[in-house]
Amino acid sequence: MLKTYKPYTKSRRFMTSSDFSILTKKEPEKALLIPKKKKGGRNAHGHLTVRHQGGGHKRMIRIIDFKRDKVGVPAKVIAIEYDPNRSAFLALLEYSDGVRKYIIAPVDLKVGDTVVSGPDADIKPGNALPIKNIPVGSFIHNIELSKGRGGQIVRSAGTSAQLMAKEGDYSHVKLPSGEIRLIHLDCYATIGQVGNVEHGTISIGKAGRSRWLGIRPTVRGAAMNPHDHPHGGGEGKSGQGNPHPVSPWGMPTKGFKTRRAGKYSNRLIIKRRR
Repeated sequence: MLKTYKPYTKSRRFMTSSDFSILTKKEPEKALLIPKKKKGGRNAHGHLTVRHQGGGHKRMIRIIDFKRDKVGVPAKVIAIEYDPNRSAFLALLEYSDGVRKYIIAPVDLKVGDTVVSGPDADIKPGNALPIKNIPVGSFIHNIELSKGRGGQIVRSAGTSAQLMAKEGDYSHVKLPSGEIRLIHLDCYATIGQVGNVEHGTISIGKAGRSRWLGIRPTVRGAAMNPHDHPHGGGEGKSGQGNPHPVSPWGMPTKGFKTRRAGKYSNRLIIKRRR
């Protein structure tokens, strides 16, 4: 469910946000926090290398267990929490040996549930297994691309991949983009779909809310001077002034392929994304 607001201003009429009623704990686990430094899109020289970043609310990074390497040790879900650095919610686990760790909270994982990782784990949301032990057709997330490295893909709110087939040492996994990719059978994945499913339908509602998120305004190139952008200048209202749309640094946009021709993962992609 999305939360809506009384329209006492024009911007609030269409504003929506996640329903946080599922969350059970307000303050994060102090031992699992590290500071997040603001860079404002600037590199070590202080030069702006990523546009439209800056400001925003202060945040702390939550240390998340993407590896799920406590094999065979059951863990109880003691809280569902918000994470300002990602779209998904987090589940705080307490293992039987007293260690606490965060994982990405899948759909239907509730406080009091028990999860476990390892080859012998049951096929239920939140459990992590090697792909070779997961039945074909299952929906999975937090998938490793190389054994032992930890989950790298399918971690955003509402996403899931589907295990399509197993062939030799590799599995065929259909990713949320529609791409079908080879992933080694020894790589770990977590069962289920990532929670906070309706995150993608949120309406920001007003400019200030983007600023809270650290997103600064975007100016059209055609509204700039020639000095500032290839599309700039021209008397009166004019077009982009080029044979095709380009970035501020002259790289063609809108359909121009920037993927490296000899990229190592080309051989692992069976079907390109739609």
